[in-house]
Order: sequence, then C-alpha cells, then structure tokens
Amino acid sequence: MTSVHHATSLRRAPVQQRSAERLTRILDACADLLDEIGYDALSTRAVAQRAGVPIGSVYRFFGNKRAMADALAQRNLERYTERVKERLKERLRETPAETAKGPAKGQAEGQAAGPAEGSAGGGWRVAMDAVLDEYLEMKRTAPGFSLVDFGNQIPLGARQAGPNHRVADRLVHLLSGHLRREPDDDLRRVFLVAVETADTLVQLAFRVDPQGDEKIIEEARELLRAYLGRVLESTTRR
Repeated sequence: MTSVHHATSLRRAPVQQRSAERLTRILDACADLLDEIGYDALSTRAVAQRAGVPIGSVYRFFGNKRAMADALAQRNLERYTERVKERLKERLRETPAETAKGPAKGQAEGQAAGPAEGSAGGGWRVAMDAVLDEYLEMKRTAPGFSLVDFGNQIPLGARQAGPNHRVADRLVHLLSGHLRREPDDDLRRVFLVAVETADTLVQLAFRVDPQGDEKIIEEARELLRAYLGRVLESTTRR
C-alpha cells in the first residue's frame, strides 16, 4: 500500500493500517471523480459512495472537498518525489562503477546519491530529464492530476505560488546529493526558476494538446537545459 503523507489538511491522521487504507480509498475516489465530473461537481458524499465508506469516515479526515483536494495534491507530490528518486536509482544501477564515489558534503538522508557532472550515470542533465519526464507521465496518467497537480490549480484555474516553492524545496533536498551541490539558497533559487519555467510551459503544452504538445515540451526541455547548463556548470567551475 502506498503511504499517504499526513498533510495539514487532514483533520486526523490515520494511526491503524485499516484507517490508512480507508484514507487511501477516499483519496483514490476523489481523484477518479475529479477526472469524471470535475471539481465544481465534486462532493464529499459522492466521494464516500465511490470509496464505499460511510460519509462520517470522510468527515473524520476532511472538513470539505477543498481539504480533500489539498490532501490529494500533497499525495501527488509525495508520489512524484518517489518516482524521481526511483528513476535516478535505475539510472545509477546502469552505471554501478560510478556509484563508488562518496556522498557529497551536506548530503542528508532521503537525498538521491549520484556521481558528479560529466560522469556517465549522473549530473544535472540526467536529473533534469527525470524531473521533467516523471512530471509529464503523471500529468498524462495519474487520476485527478490534471486538475489538482501539486496544488497549483486550487481553486480551479488559479495558479498559486506556494506549491511551486514546495516542489523546488523538495527537489533541492532530493537532488543536491546527486548534483554534489550544497542545498543552499543559491540552489533553491535555481530550482525555483526552473520549476516556474517548466510549470508555465508544460501548462501551455497541455492547453494546446490534451496529451501535451511534443514540440512545446521539447522547446521547454531545451530552454531548461540552456538555463541549468549556464548556471550549474558555471558554479561548478568556481
């Protein structure tokens, strides 16, 4: 069972496994219904019926549908983080000799270890592809993701600043070891610029084509490569 992050939108965090499984069913039902009927028509009663739980079980965790959508957005971020981490681990397993180097200074538990830039198995290009490709895959396949994302679309159609800051902070924690960089304010600023840029262009790609316009996505990838290459490689040479 995939664990559910105990988001601040939860009225009560699950303690027992049965309660955690019920919460997972509720969020799964919420995600499916968002795709089927949209946010405006979503209701706590409809979620309870789809999840096969009493309405009281929904209110045990959430006060309203907005709180459910917030929790789903947080779960999206947790799952996205795990997907990126696994993608990088798979890449590193393909070049095991490169992993013999020690961890970067300041690398903490939960960060993705990796070789320095220029090695066959790592570097910022591998990390950037993992971050962008996994986001695109979730955008195309994860139930409810197209509406709630990581929280950017709540209320529906609004673009909020907070979620992108959380994504950038999460990527700093996850990737600083892989990039052999200190998780400092400079790296946070670089990642925030990259996340905001990618977010804007990916939203454009999916407005043009429901599956994401490939030409726009490739333009976004090239733009990110140019920016990250200039910033990360110049600081590495200092």
